Amino acid sequence: MPNDAAASTTVPATALVIGASGGIGAALAAELERRGSAVARLSRRDDGLDVTDPASIERVLGAVEGPFTLIIVAIGILAPEGQGPEKALDAIEADHMARVFAVNAIGPALVLRQLSRLLEPGGRCGVLSARVGSIGDNAMGGWYSYRASKAALNQIVHGAALEMKRQDKGAVLVALHPGTVETEFTAPYAGRHKMVSAEEAAKNLLQVMDNLDPAQSGGFYDWRGEEVPW
Repeated sequence: MPNDAAASTTVPATALVIGASGGIGAALAAELERRGSAVARLSRRDDGLDVTDPASIERVLGAVEGPFTLIIVAIGILAPEGQGPEKALDAIEADHMARVFAVNAIGPALVLRQLSRLLEPGGRCGVLSARVGSIGDNAMGGWYSYRASKAALNQIVHGAALEMKRQDKGAVLVALHPGTVETEFTAPYAGRHKMVSAEEAAKNLLQVMDNLDPAQSGGFYDWRGEEVPW
């Protein structure tokens, strides 16, 4: 776990949390406010932001006045509502997989299209991914749609960071693995993995963002700040 004594004391002047009604998103927004940041929150529940609808993204994000020192993209689903992750190939259903990709990969990609306008020069952006999106770390198989969508998200973040660096060498854009967090999202799997509270996860992730160097932009990091294999 990150060492609080070694943490950077940098407090983002302004922050935008996209997905702020979710467990981790809400905790991130609250922790940023506790630190003294001016926080703007966006979510489907409170603002009608539907990341599967390009027009919704343009409308909602287009109404946001930036730029922001820090942006966190905390959107994602494990599976379509009422469904669970596939345990075998014969459980894959095309429409279910398409839905997971629409939320977990295409949606964040469309959000990142707005980054050049919303992120201030030298700013930082973290996109919540998941360790199960790592191909190199996959030793169990299964969870095909979720794993593949997060792997796609990681590629999108990496490519966007390379593009962003050509215009702003001081900016940071990374994919983040928050650990297994106690939220509604993970409730069905409680007891199978060591979990942390959303509040603790938020502190860990913000500490990671505090301590990243621009040279690390485009990487994939866990809640301890350790690089996750692609």
